[in-house]
Amino acid sequence: MFTVSNAWKAVHPQAHAGILVMRHVTNPPQHAELEVRKKSLQDELCSRFAGQDRSAIAALPPIQAYNAYYKPFKKSYHVQLQLESIVFKGKSLPGGAALVEAMFMAEIRNLLLTAGHDLDALHLPVTLDAASGQEQYTLLRGTHQTTKPGDMLMADRAGVISSVLYGPDQRTQITERTGNVLFAVYAPQGIDAGATRQHLEDIRDNALLVSPAAQVELLAVFGSQ
Repeated sequence: MFTVSNAWKAVHPQAHAGILVMRHVTNPPQHAELEVRKKSLQDELCSRFAGQDRSAIAALPPIQAYNAYYKPFKKSYHVQLQLESIVFKGKSLPGGAALVEAMFMAEIRNLLLTAGHDLDALHLPVTLDAASGQEQYTLLRGTHQTTKPGDMLMADRAGVISSVLYGPDQRTQITERTGNVLFAVYAPQGIDAGATRQHLEDIRDNALLVSPAAQVELLAVFGSQ
């Protein structure tokens, strides 16, 4: 179901990735208990950073790790910007269908970059790879994107499904009809494998709140070793 290429091991020897596969999920447009949990998370974040400024967020180890990854590409880590807008500008966590919210809530809590995919839209296996710079795929918003050499990406037999720099694809996106799901976490050098596993468990717990009958098929962290 999931493999790691030799190219990825060579280019990103200190990185790893996490995979969570769940079956028999539901994806309603909204879920009351999840909304309560989301409000609690927002209050927790605002309380945590009360009286602080952007430098407090920039100093967080996960943020430092992702910024170190993004810097050679001259890009910024968007999750940092999202957290800043929530705790310093009073913006709410973005809304969305329940499975996407379950993922985003864990992402903003743990600050680990995550993508979600409809498992039934994938042509398995999924491979963690390093981009050559020649791969192209269609982003969620419908635009075509060429990868950057060296960027971490994941691809199935039909093509790229996500990359760190540009995010997930349109072809395998989670929809209201999604019944089986794959969540993927990119963890560059500086992110602890234990933190990645805990992040997957947080996504699982949020998804189970929405879909109590769902089953976890895979929850694992893959590294270069």
